[in-house]
Amino acid sequence: MTEEYEVVVVGGGAAGLSAALVLGRARRRTLVVDAGEPRNAPAAHMQGYLSRDGMPPAEFLAVGREEIARYGVELVRDRAVDAVRDADGFDVTLASGRTARARRLVVATGLKDELPTIPGVAERFGRDVVHCPYCHGWEVRDQAFGVLATSAQSVHQALLVSHWSKDVTLFLHDLGEDRLSDEESRRLAAAGVRIVPGVVAGLVVEDDRLTGVRLADGSTHARSVVFVAPRFVPRTQLLERLGAEVRETPFGTAPVVDETGRTTVPGVWAVGNATLVTQQVVNSAAGGGLAAATLNNELVFEDLDAGPQAGARV
Repeated sequence: MTEEYEVVVVGGGAAGLSAALVLGRARRRTLVVDAGEPRNAPAAHMQGYLSRDGMPPAEFLAVGREEIARYGVELVRDRAVDAVRDADGFDVTLASGRTARARRLVVATGLKDELPTIPGVAERFGRDVVHCPYCHGWEVRDQAFGVLATSAQSVHQALLVSHWSKDVTLFLHDLGEDRLSDEESRRLAAAGVRIVPGVVAGLVVEDDRLTGVRLADGSTHARSVVFVAPRFVPRTQLLERLGAEVRETPFGTAPVVDETGRTTVPGVWAVGNATLVTQQVVNSAAGGGLAAATLNNELVFEDLDAGPQAGARV
């Protein structure tokens, strides 16, 4: 059985809920499909969101769900596994077998952080293993930082976090000293970043607290915070099934969108970390709101141009 909506929003994070809030207030019959996998779930608090700084991510989402419900937006805990476009709209198939029909589609599926397979990293991620100084730098300022060189961005990361602490060690791990450019070496020296060669074998944890980094040779280096650069994997499968154009970025594959989040597929918007991996919660929420307003404007004038007999389609 297919249920009719004007808009289906795939993803119930900051971007998706923000889009749904604007759409609900615009009197659009909207469905939010939420798989319940927020990217920032490991973090105890989110930072940098004016008026919500320090708020637990789960609390933020709970408040958002309450807000969209006031405007009649329906939210279902499910996963969108397929979407098909025809001349009149989209059929979105959910994992439960349910099908939702919509005139427009907002994809806010976010991304997945793929962490290096170093013992202790995944278990401590979001606590004393972090990746973003703008998210966590203030809370860990002036502590002993370690940076695991697991990607081409790791040198940049070590240089950046040296602004929050003057005690920074870059563990080369997969990055040999011979792969450091002269410019990188000069900047690391200027920042006072200590360089330690050798493969990282694991993290040292005592009494549920990170205390050091252990190398394959058995040596241990005392550190209380470790920065790591995950491999960012935007969840673009649904967009690609619809034929959306994608592009390669230094952080992975991302859909091609305009300034409002409109993709190359007519009627489909993509917002949040599914489009730009560097977006924080506040940016994702803003992007969702902009996409929803643009989408609603399009529907208003589409119905007006269809003539007085068109009316509301659902």
